Amino acid sequence: MFGKEKKAPQPTPAVAPSSGAVPSARIETIIGPNTHFRGEIISEGGVRIDGIFEGNIETTSNLVIGESAKIIAEIKANNVSISGAVKGNVTGNRVEVLETGRVWGDLTVNSLLLNEGAYLRGQTTMHADIEPPMIEAPKSAPSAEPGRPGTIVDVQPARSTQSFAQEPSEE
Repeated sequence: MFGKEKKAPQPTPAVAPSSGAVPSARIETIIGPNTHFRGEIISEGGVRIDGIFEGNIETTSNLVIGESAKIIAEIKANNVSISGAVKGNVTGNRVEVLETGRVWGDLTVNSLLLNEGAYLRGQTTMHADIEPPMIEAPKSAPSAEPGRPGTIVDVQPARSTQSFAQEPSEE
């Protein structure tokens, strides 16, 4: 009023941005706990499912499966966190099955975390191009016969042909 201008208040963001978070890492799609959904989800944003879902799920971001979720689906996602029940194959960069998580299906992953109490029934395939370690064959003992790689040695002493009741004769 007396020559000083008031600055307009700055709006505060509803959600504080986290450091290093990619915008697509936010949860954009939610299927609530009282929802039964059948179909296909294709998303570039994060998906959270707390209800019942049947079909296919494909996201380039994160998938969170809540404790109350029951899913029958083929799943492809970047990171998958499972607290509920999943029946179907899961493909992802990182898959985490939490204490209450249950999975009936095959996993194809780069990284797998199974918490204590988690249930997994299926095969796990890891993408990483890691070669198995080279293990040298054990070095064989010198053989008694040429041409044979080794002989079997009995560690128990051979029984004498004499009876134990008889004493050996001294000559």
